[in-house]
Amino acid sequence: MQIDEGYITSGDGVRLFFRQVGSGAKPVVIPNGFHLAGDFERLSDGRTMIVYDLRNRGWSDQVSDPSKLTGGIHNDVDDLEAVRRHFGISRVDLIGHSYLGLMVILYTLKYPECVNRVVQIGPMQPRAGKQYPAHLMCADSTLTEVSSKLGELQKQRESMDPAEFCKKFWDILRVIYVSNPADLGRINWGRCELANERNFMKYWGESVFPSIRELKFEEVSKTQAVVLTIHGMKDRSAPYGGGREWTMMLPNARLVSVENAGHAPWVEAEELVFGAIEQFLGGRWPEGAEKVVSMDL
Repeated sequence: MQIDEGYITSGDGVRLFFRQVGSGAKPVVIPNGFHLAGDFERLSDGRTMIVYDLRNRGWSDQVSDPSKLTGGIHNDVDDLEAVRRHFGISRVDLIGHSYLGLMVILYTLKYPECVNRVVQIGPMQPRAGKQYPAHLMCADSTLTEVSSKLGELQKQRESMDPAEFCKKFWDILRVIYVSNPADLGRINWGRCELANERNFMKYWGESVFPSIRELKFEEVSKTQAVVLTIHGMKDRSAPYGGGREWTMMLPNARLVSVENAGHAPWVEAEELVFGAIEQFLGGRWPEGAEKVVSMDL
């Protein structure tokens, strides 16, 4: 299988590291997708799968100029456009996981003519911090225990090697991403050997999350993008209620709900999730995709 790697230069000069897998005529782009690339490689069969590191993430440039970070998620939107232009894609298919599921919707609002189909997987809710009814959230004892352990680990941070801290942080955090503890071995997202990833939480807290918190999505009902939202019903990181809300807000969206799955639903329901994505990217709604009209189940 053909694999190419290299750098793309964004509009303000930040270099973004990418990997291109496959050589099919239909490209699909996964922002921040390196930690997903192994699981998602099956999508490169007949397509070209492009994953890349966001600015100040992974192997992309470490950014020291504050003016190139303050835009937060809006920088990510424009960097995605730089990726599309680099590869000469006229209308792009996108897959966004977690808060990138929110980012790809921002992209459709700013660059509507450049979007074909969009997949959100476990997307962050449209309104950061919104609380949903208990049956639409998974705020269980596991989440409480993980929060407590992370608090204790934080007290040791100054005395620990940064890479060691990062590894311990992810050993604790990954528990919340799956419903079945037997699947923990599939969550290897830390990339603690990379300085950008070790420093991500600072960047998140100072730039990315504040920019997300200010979003209103007042124009989202006008987007014509076709969107498939896939959400685990036991997602502790991005509440399932957010997935339902997205598909109510977006006029051309449907929801695939994955029972007994957390923030990485493809890990716990691989055939269901990838089957749905492949059908959707192929031009049709997957079986069981719901047009959500109510927050009620």
